[in-house]
Amino acid sequence: MHHSSNVLRDFVTHLMECDGALVERIDPLGIEFIAPDRLSKSLGLPEQGRLGFGWQIPENAQRVSFESDWLDRLEEVLGQRGRTLRTALNIQGPPPAFPERLAERSLGLQNAVFRVLRVVPAWTCYRLLTFRYSALSDEKRDGIAILGFNLSNGSPLDDVLDPLLTAVASQERQSQCGEANGQFPAFLPAERLAMLGTRGLSLRIRRRLAPFLTSLQRRLDRDLAQVYDYYNGLSREFQSCGRKPPAEPERERLRLEAVAREHRAKVADLQQKYALKIAVEWVQTLELSLPVHRVELLLKRRKGERRFHLDWNSAARRLEQPLCEATFTAESGRMMCDDALHLVSLAAHAGCAQCGRPYCRACHSGTCPKCGSQSWAA
Repeated sequence: MHHSSNVLRDFVTHLMECDGALVERIDPLGIEFIAPDRLSKSLGLPEQGRLGFGWQIPENAQRVSFESDWLDRLEEVLGQRGRTLRTALNIQGPPPAFPERLAERSLGLQNAVFRVLRVVPAWTCYRLLTFRYSALSDEKRDGIAILGFNLSNGSPLDDVLDPLLTAVASQERQSQCGEANGQFPAFLPAERLAMLGTRGLSLRIRRRLAPFLTSLQRRLDRDLAQVYDYYNGLSREFQSCGRKPPAEPERERLRLEAVAREHRAKVADLQQKYALKIAVEWVQTLELSLPVHRVELLLKRRKGERRFHLDWNSAARRLEQPLCEATFTAESGRMMCDDALHLVSLAAHAGCAQCGRPYCRACHSGTCPKCGSQSWAA
């Protein structure tokens, strides 16, 4: 709690100073300020005063916390500042010692072979997209998801995100990047980037919400079972009554129909109660240029071959994963299709649920080319 309060105080101090305020830190865990008229109106503050950020606050100070409406006030003042950052990270490192072994482990090819052509120094550009998501059902879950990929080959950056962000925070940022071979990578087409972002973000949010979704399904199944047991017991009770007068069978039928209607209504209420809505909001984009060691590969599948590259990240000291060209998943293991030599995950080259024929989901997006079944969703 003390650490988060310090972070909040530092952020508010920096933001107010950038907007022309005079700010001085005071104890315990507070600030004293003189703010210009525009800033004081945006924050709902007097032109001078005190703010407190901890359990104990200075005398005559207004409390600021993450649980209050202060996040909305700060967002209004901040506007679009800080939404996009382009910078360079100049971390030099030696090339990988055993590129063949690293490439074999990273690729995980199941039906093809490869050969390392060369390892050369290069520059690349990473794009890191930060999103805030809220999942709302009978309970609510909020979280942050970061989607990162290499713009030169689409490789997902899940395995290198933490050391990469640590390096960005600790290293001196530069406005201009240096020269390495004098070239930057050719960017992927905009349509391709949009597809990668949509599919990749959905996969990563579902993975983060997996425990919540499992709990949600378990509670729904429990409540449905209780409702079924109750109304099934009522039906059995009505059916097990003794012999009725001639007028009773019609009343019996109406009772059973009423029980069935009420059961359906309760099930519909439960489905509405546990219905899940997920809202996703873009927060920030970081474009990061950095030097890498590029491992150029030749992939071979039967009579076809394809040139491909993976980048060795010196900040994380890891070789990137290859892109799954159908799903943008970070799961390991790749297959190469025969038609277009796409690199796809094992799930994206699995057999059709109807006819059993394996097919490439990058070539045939979710529709089996043999039977036309849509048994797999990208």
